Amino acid sequence: MGAGRIMQESQVASKRAGSVKTHYGGTVKALQGVEGHVEWVEQPSPTLDVGQVRIKVAAAGLNRADLLQRAGLYPPPPGVTEILGMECSGVIAEVGSGTSWKVGDRVCALVAGGAMAEEVVVDARHVLPVPAGMSLHEAAGIPEVYATAWLNLFQLAGLKPGEKVLLHAGASGVGSAAIQLCKAFGNPCWVSVGSAERLAYCEALGAQGGVIRGESLDGLNDFAPFNVILDPVGANYAALNLKVLGTDGRLVLIGLMGGRKAELDFAQVLGKRIQILGSTLRSRDDQFKADLLSDLGQHVWPLFTEGRLKPQLARSFPIGEAEEAYAELATNQVSGKVVLVIDPALS
Repeated sequence: MGAGRIMQESQVASKRAGSVKTHYGGTVKALQGVEGHVEWVEQPSPTLDVGQVRIKVAAAGLNRADLLQRAGLYPPPPGVTEILGMECSGVIAEVGSGTSWKVGDRVCALVAGGAMAEEVVVDARHVLPVPAGMSLHEAAGIPEVYATAWLNLFQLAGLKPGEKVLLHAGASGVGSAAIQLCKAFGNPCWVSVGSAERLAYCEALGAQGGVIRGESLDGLNDFAPFNVILDPVGANYAALNLKVLGTDGRLVLIGLMGGRKAELDFAQVLGKRIQILGSTLRSRDDQFKADLLSDLGQHVWPLFTEGRLKPQLARSFPIGEAEEAYAELATNQVSGKVVLVIDPALS
């Protein structure tokens, strides 16, 4: 059953059951970044408003943005909580008026902040059902990475069937999602990664091949030209990206792990008609995210049920070991996703 059908059935059930527009009051535990480390602290329970749902959180996905926020380098957008976490899974505990969900639905959600908490309140349009057969812990690691990969490859870059893709940091959470999407939609892809083990991991997911960072990225010339490059690295790969892109190629920059300043040969940009696109998701407005999640529900979520996409949960940590989880992701040796388990009773 596709995600759209599931959501329609949830809408019918919700209308029968009615909706609530209140808030629990009291406090909840939540994870905050404090001077370069994290603390599990008491916070006021978030208030529920019209068009929102309250989720009792089972688990939350850990992303590189969380590392940056903990270090004080990536503050949340204006008006967004400072509680860490941009994706989670759980069970709906309360619904606001005008929503299409019902209490008890198993869901995962994309949020701008606040996912690493016992409860999160989120725009109901930013919620998707947990795909059939998937655990809540696995589902916690799919909203952010699949939204990022789908947005940047298929919406912004306009990837067409048969076009060739280069994914830097191919074994990352976003890279893992992007490889599977490329395979599902008929786009051969190659990767750059940090080790032979990570290259083998990417090839098992569907990548055609790639190169190992630290040896020589020049090997990418053997697979060039590429139509689209998805790059979270930035400055260090800028010159290489222009070299291996083909005519009418699109470079989508989604991170600056390798620096923010580089010297570019704009003759290549002009000569090849290259488009350079900068993209962030967290700061997008609610309607943009609602449209994106709707697109995911229609085109991507059914592929989980069909077995063509699979969550790549590398490791889960209990919330009491949050520092260890952050340290694990910071090694840059993780293939797939790291997840923090908030409520082990929900799986």
